[in-house]
Amino acid sequence: MHVAIIGSGGAAMAAALKAVERGARVTLIERGIIGGTCVNVGCIPSKIMIRAAHVAHQRRESPFDGGIAASPPAILREWLLAQQQARVEELRHAKYESILENTPAITVLRGTARFQDGHRLSVDLAEGGRRILAFDRCLVATGASPTVPPIPGLKDTPYWTSDEALVSDSIPPRLAVIGSSVVAVELAQAFSRLGSQVTILARHSLFFHEDPAIGEAITAAFRLEGIRVLEHCQASQVAYANGKFVLDTPQGGVRVDKLLVATGRAPNTQGMRLERAGVAVNAQGAIIIDRQMRTGTPHIYAAGDCTDQPQFVYVAAAAGSRAAVNMTGGDLSLDLTAVPSVVFTDPQVAIVGYSEAEARQAGLDTDSRTLTLDKVPRALANFDTRGFIKLVVEDGSGRLIGVQVVAPDAGELIQTAVIAICAGMTVHELADQLFPYLTMVEGLKLAAQTFSRDVTQLSCCAG
Repeated sequence: MHVAIIGSGGAAMAAALKAVERGARVTLIERGIIGGTCVNVGCIPSKIMIRAAHVAHQRRESPFDGGIAASPPAILREWLLAQQQARVEELRHAKYESILENTPAITVLRGTARFQDGHRLSVDLAEGGRRILAFDRCLVATGASPTVPPIPGLKDTPYWTSDEALVSDSIPPRLAVIGSSVVAVELAQAFSRLGSQVTILARHSLFFHEDPAIGEAITAAFRLEGIRVLEHCQASQVAYANGKFVLDTPQGGVRVDKLLVATGRAPNTQGMRLERAGVAVNAQGAIIIDRQMRTGTPHIYAAGDCTDQPQFVYVAAAAGSRAAVNMTGGDLSLDLTAVPSVVFTDPQVAIVGYSEAEARQAGLDTDSRTLTLDKVPRALANFDTRGFIKLVVEDGSGRLIGVQVVAPDAGELIQTAVIAICAGMTVHELADQLFPYLTMVEGLKLAAQTFSRDVTQLSCCAG
């Protein structure tokens, strides 16, 4: 069986390797750089930059500055960037290029693929010329790219998307960020901690799609750090002159040295002639797939950020692997009822399952409790009690159906909540589990205990 895979990111690689494992011959087509978003311009470089910014912040100030003298760091952005990109190149080679080079059953074509019909691709080769590629099965895994809002004047300026911001060799004195979700807030805080004066323009409020307490907590934390957050604020005009940006907003003019546009990512599906293969997309251009990753054409599949599934690399990889099994005679589905998400701000944001509002929309009656971190021993020992842990349960049964966390290292505790939800645990069963003392994840147990008792009246490590 010949499987054609368009793309080379997380979904594509997982699918290619699984398909080969199951006896298929694979042709992988990539028009740009091998590895896709995550390793090249997404997860890896952004988290390295965020970590560097966190270390800089800890040197500048910490809860222990009274006893550990602060020492403002000298930020050498060129060195940080070189270290960051060296790790990116190392991982791209180890996890993508080297594997492809050493897997004879995978042929890599460099070029741009479009559907000729339901069984053939037309590939404009990077080296010149065109090749018609017939396939038995096809996986579209082309990812997504930053979107740019239609603000008058914006397209005539040298604005950044996250792609350019992550490889900038300097830290701008003043930076404006248009956006209010993951990429916007992560990079806003990173640039602020590395030396920029940052202004965020949020169309509504930060994380307005999530539980309101999340946006409120992050906004408060940002403002304490000196990040200017302008809520319900849209730029009506963007101008660029003499190396400076000027943004007209309802709250006055914003003058900065650089402008980062981080308003979301759109599926890379335009120009692929999907209609020739009978592959449908939704209003946002995302390929519509079922739980088996099939499109409307049974032998054509799709996975990753180009689809209508959540845009997380771990979802993409899981979908790609399952799609490969299904393309080679299997029948696997992808359960997305408990997908964790983490935002790498400080404090971090971690979410899984339903918020109260989402549960109501799904017709579920809920009960909930919110535990502030000043009730969590680990946070008290850290002298850092920013944030909260919120549990959402189904009323009556007490079954845990959602968790929202704002806390340092929130991402390290959310998987425990995922497992509890997937296991159908009640909040009372969660409260009865043994959790190690002086860990942040113990906060889940304490939050669960609040459904039946006053945790302020417990001894420090009471069971």
